[in-house]
Amino acid sequence: MQRLYDFLRRHPTGVDGFWAVMLAAVSLLWIVQDNERNHPGPMAVAASGVLCGTLCLASAFRRQAPEKMLLVCAGVGVLQLITDVEVNPADFAMLVLIYTCAADGARWSSWLGLGGGLIAPSIAAVRWPPETETEWQSIVSVFFMTIPFALAWVLGDSIRTRRAYYAQLEERAARLEREREAQAKVAVAGERARIARELHDVVAHNVSVMVVQADGAAYVLDAAPDQAKQALETISGTGRQALAEMRRLLGVLRTGEGAEGGEYVPQPGVEQLAELIEQVRGAGLPVDFKVEGDPRPLDSGVELTAYRIVQEALTNTRKHGGQHAGATVRLVYAGSELDLLIEDDGRGAGRELYETGGADGLGHGLIGMRERVGMVGGSLDAGPRSGGGFRVSAVLPLKPGR
Repeated sequence: MQRLYDFLRRHPTGVDGFWAVMLAAVSLLWIVQDNERNHPGPMAVAASGVLCGTLCLASAFRRQAPEKMLLVCAGVGVLQLITDVEVNPADFAMLVLIYTCAADGARWSSWLGLGGGLIAPSIAAVRWPPETETEWQSIVSVFFMTIPFALAWVLGDSIRTRRAYYAQLEERAARLEREREAQAKVAVAGERARIARELHDVVAHNVSVMVVQADGAAYVLDAAPDQAKQALETISGTGRQALAEMRRLLGVLRTGEGAEGGEYVPQPGVEQLAELIEQVRGAGLPVDFKVEGDPRPLDSGVELTAYRIVQEALTNTRKHGGQHAGATVRLVYAGSELDLLIEDDGRGAGRELYETGGADGLGHGLIGMRERVGMVGGSLDAGPRSGGGFRVSAVLPLKPGR
């Protein structure tokens, strides 16, 4: 049954043609009966046949050109009045065309069909008045003859409204789907940027420490084996720390995998700054570190941002400050904000080098810092100092820890 229904939907012209043939057969039977009953002349019979055939053809092609077929039906109606061809079964095509124009045709054809359908019974009653009915009976008959035309238009217009409603729902669903896809792409891009910043901070800092220590170990390998051994131990510890943070990042990327695959260290924060400073000092960069104000629990995003800013700034100092550079780090807990100040007295480098990660790096430098600070609603000011060196100042809003 479903196959038959699908077949009929795929061949609407064939369906309309079948019903047009049935309507033509009934109309032909009416012509024969009228000829036997009223004995019209040959011209009248020919006129009845042509007009009935035209109405049947109009019903067959109603979906291809509803507006044109409606005008054809209107013209046939006028010819019926002129040639005195009474109301016959083929006039049913007018009902079908009114419905079709109300459902699928242009708006003007819909209103034209409604108007024509409402006045057609009255015109027919005046042109061919019934002989056995009183005036009031004629009025009632006209009223009931008008109802089918009105119902055909109402049914067609309701179909148009329902189709428009479904089309609107489909368009809205498609728009929501596109918006969801766009939001998903934005979320993926944001997550990729976040992971890229994390990888940059982890790799740039730890590899920089390892390179400095490796160069120092190679330089004193023969003259001071103990210092070379200490440098190698620092390289080993830094490498393990880098691996631990890389595992943490991979754990974030492995959706659905918990800690069963390995233990991942938590994200670093302000409390780990002392360890970071000691690591940097061990790499040969003197750092003066001070904390002012009353420490308090912070939002995890602020904690990580503060740690990464200090890490990135000190990494840039080692890369661009020169051999005898020193740095100062100030962490100040103010009333509603956390102030960070990282300065060095090295030879410094142009702002362009910091923004691009330097000639030997592929990092994002100050761009990554600004992105991190912007994500927590803070502000960043960075640039070369007037007396030499470089200065990074950040203000992060304080929020209660979760």
